[in-house]
Amino acid sequence: MITQPILNYLTPRLDSYIAELTTLSGIDSYSHDREDVNRVVDWLQERLTKLDFTIERHVERKAGDNLLAIRKGSGQGRVLLVGHSDTVFPRGTAAQRPVTINGDMLLGPGTCDMKAGLLTGIYAVEALDSIGFTDYEELSFLIVSDEEIDERYSIPLIRSASRGKDAVLTLEAARANGDIVTARKGVRSFVVEAFGKAAHSGVEPEKGRSAILALAHQIIALHDLNDYTNGVSVNVGVIEGGRARNIVADHASMKFEARAYDYAHLNATTDAILKLFAQPLNEVTFKISYEDVHPPMPRTATIEQLEAVTKRLANELGFEVKGASTGGAADAAFAADEGVPVLDGLGPVGGLDHSPDEYILVSSIVPRTALLARLVMAIVKGETS
Repeated sequence: MITQPILNYLTPRLDSYIAELTTLSGIDSYSHDREDVNRVVDWLQERLTKLDFTIERHVERKAGDNLLAIRKGSGQGRVLLVGHSDTVFPRGTAAQRPVTINGDMLLGPGTCDMKAGLLTGIYAVEALDSIGFTDYEELSFLIVSDEEIDERYSIPLIRSASRGKDAVLTLEAARANGDIVTARKGVRSFVVEAFGKAAHSGVEPEKGRSAILALAHQIIALHDLNDYTNGVSVNVGVIEGGRARNIVADHASMKFEARAYDYAHLNATTDAILKLFAQPLNEVTFKISYEDVHPPMPRTATIEQLEAVTKRLANELGFEVKGASTGGAADAAFAADEGVPVLDGLGPVGGLDHSPDEYILVSSIVPRTALLARLVMAIVKGETS
């Protein structure tokens, strides 16, 4: 069985993996700190160059640089691994909270999200090399630097790198219970302004038309659009308005979002939202705009096939995985939106992202890295159809 030689390669290299993860997580890479992010990018570029990847470094002026590493093989099949180099932790965090190991938990900033996943991709490639497996046409590794922020620069690169691939495998951590991710909600962001009429709140309030009050009614109506059975969620996250307590507010605004697992539900929810704001409410008028932040990643038939082979390979390795749906957005969705089958959550098992207690499980590193290597083999050999 090919699985055992892969495990034989990875098992004695666990200490090396942990040492490299300690180094990577010891480098701050806050999304808004281009200099620090590029220190991580430099490290990754050097590491991938040693593995004979051809490196395309896409320079960004407002964020860290993006890396697209490409390696040609001797067979068929094209697979893209995707990860990100940035974290949510500002400069100084790594010094304050260096990597520590407590039992089976390895803790540190960016360990779970997602420097461990990046290393899993690297070690999986090395494991394939150790058994002489190059039976792919092309193996690519995309590392972006702006995954944790709203203002994205790498999305066109994610889309273009994904096109024409047989599969895209995202190296975010597995869920805390070990699940991989097979569906994610799409996110649509809305901004609404309300225009009322100002008046003195004590002398003649009846002459005013409160923009704040109108939005309060609309917030309740928006909440009623939640449909958890069908995976639709609507949330008002920001509301602002008014100038002083003694003025009936003539202006207010709010920001909210809608999420759904597919465009049908996302578009139907959007239609309902637009209808809410199409007419004045108590003579208060509205202006609404929206944009797509992330496309949906529905669980398609091809993703189901990838999920099935992943379950089988995990069983060969002595553990179980299940596919999970999540409301959170990630870069896998952009690949899925290009019509490419995607699996997410192929890094080690971990949790509590973005918190001081962020961790991965040491015991999951070797099995999950072996799973990734075997999955690449299965995809390029056509074992997923």
